[in-house]
Amino acid sequence: MANVKLVNLKKSYGDAAVIRGVDIDIAHGEFTVFVGPSGCGKSTLLRMIAGLEDITSGDLLIDGVRCNDMQPRERDIGMVFQSYAIFPHMSVGENIGFGLTIAGTPKAEKAAKVLEAAKILKMEHLLDRKPSQLSGGQRQRVAIGRLIVRQPKVFLFDEPLSNLDAALRMDMRMEIGKLHQDLGATMIYVTHDQVEAMTLADKIVVLDHGTVQQIGSPMDLYHAPANLFVASFIGSPKMNFLAVDVLDAAGGRATVSAPGLDPLTLPTTAAWQRGAKAVLGVRPQYITIAAEKAPAVMVGTVSLVDRLGAETILDVQCDTGEKMIVALSEDRVFGVGSQVRLNINPEKALLFARP
Repeated sequence: MANVKLVNLKKSYGDAAVIRGVDIDIAHGEFTVFVGPSGCGKSTLLRMIAGLEDITSGDLLIDGVRCNDMQPRERDIGMVFQSYAIFPHMSVGENIGFGLTIAGTPKAEKAAKVLEAAKILKMEHLLDRKPSQLSGGQRQRVAIGRLIVRQPKVFLFDEPLSNLDAALRMDMRMEIGKLHQDLGATMIYVTHDQVEAMTLADKIVVLDHGTVQQIGSPMDLYHAPANLFVASFIGSPKMNFLAVDVLDAAGGRATVSAPGLDPLTLPTTAAWQRGAKAVLGVRPQYITIAAEKAPAVMVGTVSLVDRLGAETILDVQCDTGEKMIVALSEDRVFGVGSQVRLNINPEKALLFARP
């Protein structure tokens, strides 16, 4: 295991800045996920840690040692790429032990380490097979096995599940999480899939345009996003946003309203001023359908229904033109075109500065 520290790390290609001063501290044995949309710089940042991209400025420290000018092989890291990058003419066992073969490890020791890695990955019965006889998930496990036998200080994963179908992605996600628990290794994982980030990470780093938007645990980011970008990126279905005016603010609470939205009082940690322009954010899970004669804060028409069994997702077109997504934790029947009345849980709503 190792701790990894990024200090004001920057990367530019000529005049184009890709990484714009990143500071991250990753503790021993921590599973950290870099997440963000395509082009945000997360893979570039991972490749800088691996030594596959030069660092323009700043410091990369692994166990307190500055690694900026070290070759990749000198950093004691291992990396799993999006492509499996395994040799088709070699067996599973030969692929897993390839790094040990290159290092001149004695045959008996190599065989023991390959078998140990295969047992961790539940592949000991596949050691004699060729990659063409494996599924996509099994091939990715072979690539991970090559890292396990080397026992690097830091495991790096660059979108390793993006080539797999939905079922295999879920299975491999669980296996990678269990692998981290079993090995207790420091792992850094890159993905654009916020579900992977939420389920795997001890710590999530949200990136956008080469800058860190927020660092925190999955539930910290879910319940207390630092800004509109993080709020819109973390959580599924996506958070609803509504432009509102602040009617009053005092004692850690603010009252807001908008056309088509009755006044709503919610807790806030920011010092809002009366008359301020803001954005109300509320997750679909915290919106409910009001009973027929009960009060409601919004009214709209159902435009789309997704029935997922244990959950029903509604797209509601409000009378003011705003669209709200509602996630109901039950299987309920709604007809497209039916009118619904909505309530918002104010204790779960958030208030952001309007851009």
